[in-house]
Amino acid sequence: MLSNGITGTGISARKRANDLSDFADELNAIEELGVEAVELPLFDMDVVVGGRIRKAQLDALKHACAGRKLVYSVHGPLSINFMDEAWRLPRHLEVLEASVEASAAIGAEHYVVHSGLVRAQQAASIEAAYGRQREWLSRAGDIAAGHGLILCVETLFGGYDGQVHASSPARLATELTAIDHPNVLATLDFSHAYLKLDFDGRREDFLDEIKALAPWARHLHIHDSFGRQDDIWMFTEGERLAYGHGDLHLPVGWGDIPWEAIVAECRFPQGVLFNIELKERYWYAARETVEATKALAAAARTFKRARAA
Repeated sequence: MLSNGITGTGISARKRANDLSDFADELNAIEELGVEAVELPLFDMDVVVGGRIRKAQLDALKHACAGRKLVYSVHGPLSINFMDEAWRLPRHLEVLEASVEASAAIGAEHYVVHSGLVRAQQAASIEAAYGRQREWLSRAGDIAAGHGLILCVETLFGGYDGQVHASSPARLATELTAIDHPNVLATLDFSHAYLKLDFDGRREDFLDEIKALAPWARHLHIHDSFGRQDDIWMFTEGERLAYGHGDLHLPVGWGDIPWEAIVAECRFPQGVLFNIELKERYWYAARETVEATKALAAAARTFKRARAA
């Protein structure tokens, strides 16, 4: 942990071979970047099959991760959605429980789960979905606590077509306050928040919204963008980059997220992890992104939250 209470800087790993036979090579390359941590893409590693752990695959992952000084976090399945229809929620919890157990076996500290999404509809139905999410995230928090992990609920955006509702950062902070579980905190994805607020016509509220969630944000997703809606047909990713549209996962400094203002005005919980999520297209700039993120982490301020169980 750094002197300012930051766990350090990490980066999300890329799966290579499906059988994970060369995943150690990926971790070797990440260690050479000089980071302290790595986020594992458990959602795409075939470790959980039908809601159960596939032991041989988990053993392969454990073997690749063993004997390193890295701090591990895990991104759980992206489709887990506790705002879903009530009859599907037990299946979401089953998959979460298996992937949390696998994460604990690796020695992870943070487990990233997406905040809920729900079809755009009348307010009473959306509020009912928030109620379901509070109940089931609390259950998930108990599971995480039983395995010594912190569940970090990630900010999302709903999409430019307006057919999906997603929480703003401040609304997610309100929900976490209501849940009031020591093992249920947040993953603050700054680009996701930027896109959400841009769609809502509230770009000017970005910093205030970020400040509202920062005290809950034990885990950060660091990547740049312009917060612009991906609402024009593009032929290539290069065109999307030229327009600055969508969730680009750019190197820090390529977009216009106000990073210096964020670290100057926000306070994060002690132990927060600055994890880079870089699109594979831009890994040629990984080292400069790590250096820029390390500078942000060194300038950040923290405070001591009540300790998780």
